[in-house]
Amino acid sequence: MSDEVFERYREALRRGHVAALRGRLDLAIDAYAEAATLAPERPVPHVSLGDVLVRLGRLDDGLAAYDRALERSPRDETALNGRAAALVAGGRRAEAARTLDLLSQVQDGARRLADAADSARSALEQAESRDRRRHLTDLVARLREVGGPGAEAALARASEVLEARKPAGAGPAGTPGKAEGAEGSGRDGQAGKEVQPPSPPGSILVTEALASLDAGDPGAALAGLLSAARALAAARQSDAALDACYLALSFAPDDPDVHLALIDLYLARGWRGQAADKLVLLRRLVELTDDAAAKERVAAVAIFFPEDMRLAASPSA
Repeated sequence: MSDEVFERYREALRRGHVAALRGRLDLAIDAYAEAATLAPERPVPHVSLGDVLVRLGRLDDGLAAYDRALERSPRDETALNGRAAALVAGGRRAEAARTLDLLSQVQDGARRLADAADSARSALEQAESRDRRRHLTDLVARLREVGGPGAEAALARASEVLEARKPAGAGPAGTPGKAEGAEGSGRDGQAGKEVQPPSPPGSILVTEALASLDAGDPGAALAGLLSAARALAAARQSDAALDACYLALSFAPDDPDVHLALIDLYLARGWRGQAADKLVLLRRLVELTDDAAAKERVAAVAIFFPEDMRLAASPSA
């Protein structure tokens, strides 16, 4: 792809994100379609188009868009997440479970056991089966070995599902359902329900933040990227959340909020050593400033690292 075509592609994506954020879904569809034409090999326009179509309640069209994205990138987590959510909204729980199975495998392959366990748990909630229960049990055992703050919440959620005793084929929270072998692509009577539009994706917030930076407003760009990192982390897109923070560091390398956000992301992934290293450097950084609030925030985080002598010592040591 030439630089000129790439710029047109990026601009079409930006217009689509902005239109979707403003509720102009018709314009968003046109912009994403243009982006897909300019870069037919890329999955992102199709994922974004799927999100918009699902917001409009056009579940089948949205699923077709997600499938096009997965044809281009079979392990695209955003496409798999979107596809699973659309299938759940349409009451197609067995298909949703199979999509979540694949998502869990992708995350497991990336050594993100907490994310893999969450996806496996969701799959089991959608369609009970011995294989899914066995897979989740295996992930829980491995996650207990890894440990770390990021694992605790995932373990609690998984254990709650594994310990629940439900009859074969029962749906989530005791809702009657069909057995795995009989579900096929059938619906559970939810297809007519209104699909609630999701919160603006973190990718939209990143695009808007970069637009603010291009417009000469680094403060708005920084705030936008931090919001994007939080949204992406909440959506279990930790790699993209890290990327948003690294973008912020490229023009705000001394901002303590960015470093604290990275520390949170490191801890969520079980990278306790890297989190401690960054916190040590951040404390040295804020001690060179008069930012009392930043010093207090750093001190509040440091108490969770009692084993690290660098953080146990006074800042001036």
